[in-house]
Amino acid sequence: MRVVRGRAGTVAADRQRTGAMLARTAETGDPAVRVWTPPRHVAFGRREAATSGYDRAVSVARDRGFPTVQRRVGGRAVAHTGSTVAFARAVPVDDARTGLTARYEATTARLRRALAAVGVDTTVGEPAGSFCPGSHSLQCDGKVAGVAQRVRGDAALVAGCVVVDDREAFAGVLAPVYAALGQPFDPESVGSVAAVGGPAETGAVGTAIEGMLVGDADPTVVVVETEAETEA
Repeated sequence: MRVVRGRAGTVAADRQRTGAMLARTAETGDPAVRVWTPPRHVAFGRREAATSGYDRAVSVARDRGFPTVQRRVGGRAVAHTGSTVAFARAVPVDDARTGLTARYEATTARLRRALAAVGVDTTVGEPAGSFCPGSHSLQCDGKVAGVAQRVRGDAALVAGCVVVDDREAFAGVLAPVYAALGQPFDPESVGSVAAVGGPAETGAVGTAIEGMLVGDADPTVVVVETEAETEA
């Protein structure tokens, strides 16, 4: 098991690290885990780029200090505020047509156990009007986490994010973004780990998630290099 830690200095470089992790798993067959706090940005789904409000939504996010990207995993827009923990687990697959549900269920169960370990008792599901709505979400006084999946012929990436703190900032940028996209969103549907008594520190939450995703595997830790990388 390869464990990738740390983040790059720009959103683009940081995303490349996860892409390289998935590519390595596809090439070697070795699973990998990454749990980290991405740089501040809003990530849009691919289908949003085809909507009439997309350019406006991008402008709205950038005006509020959030760089924007399009991601390959997941559906609707998600914000990373600096206190949002992202996670990704890359696993080899023999047949891209099988195993989708099992990977979702296993990752969601591990994520629930990780959050329980830091004092947050979640249930599967989400309130109406949630960000990036989907069937693999966790809630506790609001949506706190979502899980998505990207599958290629030889590997799959199960990934998602957890709102640790700053749910006001999280909802504050997504409300006008979703309005520009013409999509429903209720700012009150956003929860966070800290809001229900869990730790506000991303390190504590990230450590718990990493431990659950790695499980009993013997990890080889690789640290992301950030030298000489600055946000453009």
